[in-house]
Amino acid sequence: MNRSIATRRRLVRRMIDAVPIQAQGELVDLLRQDGYYVTQATVSRDLDAIGAVKVRADNGGLRYEVPSGFEAPEGNATEMARIIDEFVTDMKPSLNLLVVRTRPGAAHVVAGAIDRAQLDGVLGTVAGDDTLLLVASEEQGGRGLLGELDRIGVQR
Repeated sequence: MNRSIATRRRLVRRMIDAVPIQAQGELVDLLRQDGYYVTQATVSRDLDAIGAVKVRADNGGLRYEVPSGFEAPEGNATEMARIIDEFVTDMKPSLNLLVVRTRPGAAHVVAGAIDRAQLDGVLGTVAGDDTLLLVASEEQGGRGLLGELDRIGVQR
């Protein structure tokens, strides 16, 4: 499955938040369970990109943590960044369209956040259960929207 780098990095962030990760190899294994076949070098770049650092755990060992030092977009875009991070699993562009896959039952949540954010270049959204279709202006295009949503999600 062809998934974006930002989607994978959001997953890495969620994994680090959910379980204590002590080594990059653990992330490689967890990502493989989710269908991402990556190397340790890729995980290393992902950790660097999301700002993950090793901190001392309560048991004295080390674990990865993502500090809250990244600046999030303001207002509705902050809400959208959180929602993208939490619910979006994959995004694929096609000409002036962007197909967004979400967790089951979450497409309308993501569509609502995108509508409220009033992003330039978004002409409309149509949501099903786990799939959302964004119609982009000709100038923005599906790839442009993909880049914008990836950028917003990574900033969170």
